[in-house]
Amino acid sequence: MENKRPLLLIVLLISLSCLSFLVYQTDHQKREVKEDLIELSNIKYGLFNVDEWKKIMVNVLTKKIDEFELDKKNKKQMKKKVSDFLTKVIGDLETRYYEQNSGSISGFFRNGIASVTGTFDKIKQDIPIFTDQILDFLNDPKNKKALKSYLASKLNEYADNTFAKLDYAVHDSIISKYKLTDRPSTIFFLGTKLNALQETSNNYKYILVVLALLSASFIFITKTLNKLELMLLTAICFLFLILGLSLPMIEIDARISDMTMSLLGEQIHFQDQVLYYKSKSILEVVRLMMAQDSPDLLLVGFLVFIFSVLFPLSKLVSSLCLVSFPNLKSNKLIYFLVNKTGKWSMADVMVVAIFMAYIGFSGILTEQLHQLESLSSKMEVLTTNKSSLQTGFFAFTAFVLLSLLTTHKLKTITGNTVDPGQTAS
Repeated sequence: MENKRPLLLIVLLISLSCLSFLVYQTDHQKREVKEDLIELSNIKYGLFNVDEWKKIMVNVLTKKIDEFELDKKNKKQMKKKVSDFLTKVIGDLETRYYEQNSGSISGFFRNGIASVTGTFDKIKQDIPIFTDQILDFLNDPKNKKALKSYLASKLNEYADNTFAKLDYAVHDSIISKYKLTDRPSTIFFLGTKLNALQETSNNYKYILVVLALLSASFIFITKTLNKLELMLLTAICFLFLILGLSLPMIEIDARISDMTMSLLGEQIHFQDQVLYYKSKSILEVVRLMMAQDSPDLLLVGFLVFIFSVLFPLSKLVSSLCLVSFPNLKSNKLIYFLVNKTGKWSMADVMVVAIFMAYIGFSGILTEQLHQLESLSSKMEVLTTNKSSLQTGFFAFTAFVLLSLLTTHKLKTITGNTVDPGQTAS
């Protein structure tokens, strides 16, 4: 049975190597599709987009104009409103005319002529004719079309002069990238593709967990490990570490899943409006912090790199050296890296911190989104928190656990290492 143990670990290592390549490749494709989908679903192109609201307003006004028809019921009401309006306008015009011409001889004669000839009285008598002409004008399909064009042009002019123009460079590049014609069709295509990649990624994630459990079970069951077995286990830990560092650990995704409101009696819908999205791996976070000008962020990025990247890697390399050359157990550097960096490394703390951050972010986002839902009783708002732990978190957690178990088993072939400094004294 002992002769088959290295073979089992070799099979695990080869399987994990192949799986790591597939996981990284799938995750890279998924992130590219997800980022494009998030960009197109951003609220700046939807609920906060002036161009979108211009289209909505034009459609609503056009529909209302098309629905305007004079029948026996509303024609009588409309005729009375137009007649009253014309009567008021003509009455105001008559009053202003007499007031403007008062106070001068020429004005006195103009007022007298208007009064004798009954100019304004004749105009008032023609109000029913004017009313019918106005109603016929409004009911004419040609005039409706001209009115719709006029309102659309004025609405566009007002919006362009009032609001800043949105840059569509990234938006258009994504649509052309997938050789599609518009944003809705591109969103549908990307959503379908993302679901397929997500299903494949989930399957790989389950297999990854199974391989981690098999490796841990092997360490628990085996009382003593030989050099080859320890080297293979260290290589397995190394693969999990690389995946944990290079793949995103947590994904923060807050969005309005559905918003419904009423405008002039018409229902308006906005769906999947992304409010905030962020997904980064440890290496990406370190690179982002190191690229900043702030000394505080530079320091934090450097510390995260030292304690969560450099120390775990150096510990694995030192473990391999110690397994290959047991005489190195008296080397101070090897002793420190194998036995002391565990106290300095933040790998286990990182796992707990990320998990707690996920819980905290999830709770905060859920609470804030629920408050958004209750802002107005005149609109229906459904929000969703799609934040989730990613493959990188599970791979990094597997590395932490397997690394601790492997380091413990390392004593089976090196013996209880003694601090070289104490030996020298």
